[in-house]
Amino acid sequence: MAAPQFLITQEPLDVDQIVQTVFQIAKDTSISNGAVTSFLGQVRGHNLGQQVLRLEYEAYEPLAVKAFAQIAVESRDRWPEITIALHHRLGTLAVGETSVAIAAASPHRAESFAACRYAIERIKQIAPIWKHEFFEGGDVWIEGATADPGDEDVREDAYRLACT
Repeated sequence: MAAPQFLITQEPLDVDQIVQTVFQIAKDTSISNGAVTSFLGQVRGHNLGQQVLRLEYEAYEPLAVKAFAQIAVESRDRWPEITIALHHRLGTLAVGETSVAIAAASPHRAESFAACRYAIERIKQIAPIWKHEFFEGGDVWIEGATADPGDEDVREDAYRLACT
């Protein structure tokens, strides 16, 4: 069953659901997919020389969903036949659990791969989602969006990363 195109949730993320979402959107808009790319970001066991115990994600949900929608519009501006869905999990996640899922579909693989990479770079730039990392001996808040969503130079940085 297809899930919403943009989702912030406390529930585990399902790659099959997000892929079905882009299939359904493409079908509804008469776009013929030749490629579907998915990206799953998972909690890694080590970071900065520390053994990670868990992560806790927080977000300003309405603005995060709005940022996801903006990323989809930007993606369509770059790759007109792209269909993209973005999901992010909040709450406490154990090592190995999926925190972010992205699916991108297009008639050709190059655009699908590029849009997926672009989306994760933009999420990190503009989505108000914060990560609290717990490790042996302490904890730290890391990353978090700090860029102005309208900053064209920052957007171009994400595009360059996506297309390298």
